[in-house]
Amino acid sequence: MRKSTPKKRVVLPDPIFNEVMVTKFVNHLMYDGKKSIAFDIFYSSLDLVKAKLSNEEKTPLEIWKQALDNITPQVEVKSRRIGGATFQVPTEIRPDRKESISMKNLIIYSRKRSGRSMAEKLAGEIVDAYNNQGGAFKRKEDMHRMAEANRAFAHFRF
Repeated sequence: MRKSTPKKRVVLPDPIFNEVMVTKFVNHLMYDGKKSIAFDIFYSSLDLVKAKLSNEEKTPLEIWKQALDNITPQVEVKSRRIGGATFQVPTEIRPDRKESISMKNLIIYSRKRSGRSMAEKLAGEIVDAYNNQGGAFKRKEDMHRMAEANRAFAHFRF
């Protein structure tokens, strides 16, 4: 490579849970640099999750982490051109990319949901992901199904 890879930026932990993962999620959730609004949305959605799943012995943060784990894909397909033909080659995903994909999918599918506020939509999607259902979980299943269908081209891995 001609250029060196850029240094990873240090992400500071969030003020309430002291978790770096929460700040990364809020950074994905944020629009137009309005981080305080994104934090408000996230924390109020965790309160709604606590109200919806009151019979669970886990904290809302643990429920959110479990929901993210449930929608985290392990493999994806990448297009690879070999001899004039384009193959969908299944490849494993790097750990930091896995985390990013799962967060983005959770946010994308919560934005598509019907509901009054973004906090309600996000809480609904978190509960669905925790219960292994919903749009983000279906997206993960589709990614795995595509990789399984194209397993014959795994020897083209790069």
